[in-house]
This record gives sequence, C-alpha cells and structure tokens, in this order.
Amino acid sequence: MLDSHIAKSLGLLIGVVVTWSAFLTSTLSGTTDIAWHTLWSALHHYDPGNVAHIILITERLPRAIIAALVGASLAIAGALMQTITRNPLASPSLLGINAGAMFFVVVAVSLLPLSAPAHYVWAALLGASVAALLVILLSRGRHGELSPLRVVLAGVAVTAMFVAFSQGLLVIDQQSFESVLYWLAGSVTGRELALVVPLLPLFGAALLLCTLLVRHANALLLGDDMATGLGLQATTIKLLLGLVVIVLAGSSVALSGMIGFIGLIIPHMARGLFGIDHRWLLPACALLGASLLLLADVASRFLIPPQEIPVGVMTALLGTPFFIYLARRNMAGQ
Repeated sequence: MLDSHIAKSLGLLIGVVVTWSAFLTSTLSGTTDIAWHTLWSALHHYDPGNVAHIILITERLPRAIIAALVGASLAIAGALMQTITRNPLASPSLLGINAGAMFFVVVAVSLLPLSAPAHYVWAALLGASVAALLVILLSRGRHGELSPLRVVLAGVAVTAMFVAFSQGLLVIDQQSFESVLYWLAGSVTGRELALVVPLLPLFGAALLLCTLLVRHANALLLGDDMATGLGLQATTIKLLLGLVVIVLAGSSVALSGMIGFIGLIIPHMARGLFGIDHRWLLPACALLGASLLLLADVASRFLIPPQEIPVGVMTALLGTPFFIYLARRNMAGQ
C-alpha cells in the first residue's frame, strides 16, 4: 500500500498515464489499425472522405469515451456501495440497478413502440432508479435507519423479481429478445456521443455530490454510532451516497448495458494500493475502472477475430475468478 501523500499522488499520476495509454490503445486498435498521427489529423483536419477519419470519429472515439466514462462511474459506484453496506462483496447490482434497467428496457421494446437507442437509455435509467429506490424503501428500519443486511436482502428480492418479469416477457416475445440481446450482454460499441450528452449533467451532479460527501463517507467507515457521535446523520449520508450510486451506475447501465464486476473488482484493487481514505480511493477507482474497461474492450476485439464479443463477457471472465477469491477469503476470515 502507498503510504505517504507524495507516493499516493505519484500513484494517481501513473494512473492517469495508464488510463490515457489505454484510451489511445482503444482508439487506434481494431480490425483496422490506425496510426496516432491519423488520429491527430482526424481531430484537427477532419476529412469526411477519408475512411480512417470516419472510423475514428464515428466509431472509435465515441466507443473509447463511453468505455472510460462507464468504467470510472461503475468503479466509483461500487466503492460507495461497499462503504454504505459495509459488505466487501457489494456492487451496484446489489441495489437491483441492473435488473431494473433490464426490465424497463424489455418493457420498452416488447410493449411500447420504442426502438431507438436513445429510448433504451432513458428506459434503462428510469428502471435502474425505480429498482434502487424500491430497495432503499424496503430496507429502511422502523426509525428510518438503513441496515446493511436488509439492503442485501431487499436487493436480492428486487433483483429476482425484475429478472423473473424480464424473462417472462422475453419468452413471450422472442423478437424483442433478439433486438436487446447485445445490450443485455453489455457493450460499448455502436453508441453515439449524442446518447452521452443528455446524461452529462447527471454524471456531473453525482460527482459533485460525491466530492462534497467524501469526508462523510470516511466517517461511515467508523460505524453508524461513531458517525452519529461525531455529529453526522448516518442515515442521511447513506441515502445521499445511495443517490450518487443510483445516478452513476444507472446512467452507466443505460449507456452500455449489463457490464458487471467492474464495481466489485476495482474498489478492492484501489484499496490495496491507496488505502481506505475516500479522498484517494475514489479518484483511484475512476482511473482503474476506466483503464480496465478500455483494455477489456480492446481484448474483446481480438479474442475471436474478425468478430467481436460483448465487453460484458470479458469483464465476467475477469471478474468471476476474483469474486470466488474474495468469497473464499471472507469465509476463511469468519
């Protein structure tokens, strides 16, 4: 673990370099490899008749930007979720965010005349918000407090309910299943930056609120009683941090579909390097999450060329062994 402020600052600087390198690799690598000077030319002197410029501006850059944004957001949301629930195996899906988003997208495709990608985005964001709010309401105690155990149980119940509803609709309407299959698997390809622009205020507001609450998040690590003794409203802080998780994870799922394990893996990696102080932990999560999803997306292009597999499959391949390791370690520690 990095100890001093100087070492941690250097670590974040290295993280910035790694993230930028992963971004460039994602932008320039693929079925058609493109030189970096072509990227520079496309950004400053775009030629609509140049095939390489078209690939960069319409496909590669949006894909890399969305992958970085989604990876960073899911990692931050996962770290906050583990802080709120005091559960090292928690991730945004614990709030039913993935399942709620999936159900609303399936409803939009099966029962409503909605088919454009922008429609999927707003339907998924609404579903993620409804599911997470339902979990929070179900897990509140008699006096409004949030119990980590009740959050887990409510999350499992709500997730099971939405998954069952989604599967029922997809069995009835096979055509809808085919149209949302790639979204369900999790992917950052084929998305336009126009889908991101309406969500930027939500991402910005969530990150601002997260910045304002970072010291309060540190207080939660001491336990609810200790936080209350310091003059803080533990339940209110958890609800506000939960709102940040809903916005970040819900918007990410809306953009990229069901990408798992980023919110589980990255917080543990960041804590191992930077410690538990959220002032260092959250920026580290953002950089590591963005880098991991960018590199996983690059790997998805070369695993079975010339076809690409959804990046959600790649993160599952990476995350499943890590999840098993964490589960076994926690059981051994009990």
